[in-house]
Amino acid sequence: MLFRRHVPRTGSRRSRFLAGVTAALLAAAGSLIALPGTAHAANLVANPGFESGSLSGWSCSGGSVVGSPVHSGTKALAGAVSSSDTAQCTQTVSVQPNTAYSLSGWVRGAYVYLGVTGGASTWTPSAASYTQLTVPFTTGASQTSVQIYVHGWYAQGTYNADDISLDGPGGGGGDTQAPTAPSGLTSTGKTSSSVSLSWNAATDNTGVTSYDVYRGSTLATTVTGTSGTVTGLAASTAYTFTVRARDAAGNTSAASNAVSVTTSAGGGGGTGFKQAAPYLYLGWGDPPSPSTVMSATGIKWFTMAFILSSGGCNPAWDGSRPLTGGTDQSTINAIRAAGGDIVPSIGGWSGNKLGPNCSTPEALAGAYQKVIDAYGLKAIDVDIENTDEFESEVVQDRVLNALKIVKQNNPGIRTIITFGTSTTGPSYWGNRLVERANALGAGIDVFTIMPFDFGGGADMYGSTVNAAEGLKAKLKSTFGWDDATAYAHLGISGMNGLSDQQETTTPAIWTQIRDWANSHHIARLACWSVNRDRPCPGGGVTSNCSGINQSTWQFTSITAGFTG
Repeated sequence: MLFRRHVPRTGSRRSRFLAGVTAALLAAAGSLIALPGTAHAANLVANPGFESGSLSGWSCSGGSVVGSPVHSGTKALAGAVSSSDTAQCTQTVSVQPNTAYSLSGWVRGAYVYLGVTGGASTWTPSAASYTQLTVPFTTGASQTSVQIYVHGWYAQGTYNADDISLDGPGGGGGDTQAPTAPSGLTSTGKTSSSVSLSWNAATDNTGVTSYDVYRGSTLATTVTGTSGTVTGLAASTAYTFTVRARDAAGNTSAASNAVSVTTSAGGGGGTGFKQAAPYLYLGWGDPPSPSTVMSATGIKWFTMAFILSSGGCNPAWDGSRPLTGGTDQSTINAIRAAGGDIVPSIGGWSGNKLGPNCSTPEALAGAYQKVIDAYGLKAIDVDIENTDEFESEVVQDRVLNALKIVKQNNPGIRTIITFGTSTTGPSYWGNRLVERANALGAGIDVFTIMPFDFGGGADMYGSTVNAAEGLKAKLKSTFGWDDATAYAHLGISGMNGLSDQQETTTPAIWTQIRDWANSHHIARLACWSVNRDRPCPGGGVTSNCSGINQSTWQFTSITAGFTG
């Protein structure tokens, strides 16, 4: 089960954390004339960020609205390109003649195009993360509408698009009068991940058609009434909101008054984040089909292991497989197609890790960002172990500072840190990790312990609960939290069946642990691993079965019952 340079072996501490294309693509270029700027620029696109949850306002040959990956807000377009269809989405917008406009949008994928039908366009050959495309153009002398479009290219895979904007004065029969600014913006409620707002209606000579709600300078959502909810926010974080009114011609008002709101700490004072995510490893152990496991057990999340260094500060699966285009990405795509999602495990017990290889927190955060951008992640887990990371003050601080940067650059992302424990709670190094997370303001959402490898014959339920209670006490004393808040920042990652030190966690014991986790409303429950979640009584510690008598996927089914 253990990895040393990715070769299985047994008998060591925490060993479960083991370590071309179509050519000559041309984009039409329009002749541009510089004209004076208009007094009131507006985004004339309806449903620009697909926050309605539908393709309303758009006409698409192949596409759907998805919750991940997004550029901002909670929704984005996924264009389902095929060998015979570019999955083009178009929208016709009223404009004014002989006037300068700027079309822009954020896209992700291979060979993604943005443009105006019959006019200017631009494209990107490869965007692993969201990239902004911009197309300036000028309307004709008698032109009163344009058709904008976004599309991919034949057989180049699904693309994503978000926050599409056409800036300039609206058409609509010469109406150039903007609505009045909305007033009385106030917060009517909040959670750990959302803020609800209301405001007084604006007035307009032809009538207000919608309101754009901004989080800072980012358009968060568009609504037709005088209230709305912004979602996808981070817990215990301050945000500033404003609202602008828009009429049928696309004229946009000045901003309303600004209101600042700090999201709540979450369920029971915690993060509001709950995750049942057993480990899935593609490096060995006859990895099963995730969709088969999901269908059989009801599990929705998997922790996918392991992201290591492929040389220097460069992330790769097991340090050798690329982030995109390989079996790992196809597995993630299959999980998401089945309605699930993944959190990557970065690090582990063995292998060449990013923490020691990235020289600064900024460089390490950049490596983490590559992983986040590759998959549009909602959460990442850093598994910090062994003397090169866990038992190194320099690397501990580097990891924590890097995760702090990640939180700043990715609002709403959840950060998890996983480490070993004693039967009574964190060791010296675990205590230091918690203390430094607080001192550095790292904003860690979940501290997950690995309660196993205590020694043969250990009481796995009692030892797990005692270790978790010890971590809870440490979180309380360090952060000044109450019991509920501390539990809500705590995770457990166990080992199903036999451990390396011949400890036995049976399905009955894992059910007890799961029920304790639910009753105390902790944040995360995981186990190593789905690969091993198959029976082989007397089989010992192996990569593709648990070594005990059980039903196939029994531990995963139990884990799926974790709700926090």
